[in-house]
Amino acid sequence: MHLVERLKQKEEEAYLEVMAAYGDYLLRTAFLLLKDYQLAEEAVQDTFVIAFQKIDQLEDEEKLKSWLTTILLNRCRSQMRKSRWKVLLAPLDLIERTKADSQTLNPENALLFSELHESISTSIQQLDYKYREVITLFYFNEMKIKDIALFTKTNENTVKSKLKRARLLLKEILPEGSIGI
Repeated sequence: MHLVERLKQKEEEAYLEVMAAYGDYLLRTAFLLLKDYQLAEEAVQDTFVIAFQKIDQLEDEEKLKSWLTTILLNRCRSQMRKSRWKVLLAPLDLIERTKADSQTLNPENALLFSELHESISTSIQQLDYKYREVITLFYFNEMKIKDIALFTKTNENTVKSKLKRARLLLKEILPEGSIGI
């Protein structure tokens, strides 16, 4: 029996499989959008609760990840609408295991790599939500423009415009030569 069918049958093991398969991906996405680890965890939990309650609405198992992402984006947008807050950004490498963990870098390069990630993360967090959203989906989640447009329910040209504007803003914020966006 397929995973979605098992979810529809309320099989507990299927719930655990979905959370294990998509939890880290959703948490990273939510954190990059919300800038707060606890709010990100809450958004992911809400996403799973909503998804499990409405699993009968999902017909194509191949769209499970995109369906979960859509629910998460809506939860993050809801969080942003409910409150206007500023939080200090925890370095991105606390959330995302950097490539430095799996590579044998000398201490100097590892430090430079870590500082670059922190600089990029801090810069992204300075952007308005609409720009953080497209940057996160495009660069960190490696989505195509077409998919971002579907998830955000906007026109592809709007996504391209937001992405272009976000890049320009990042170039203004980031230290010169730190990244080629």
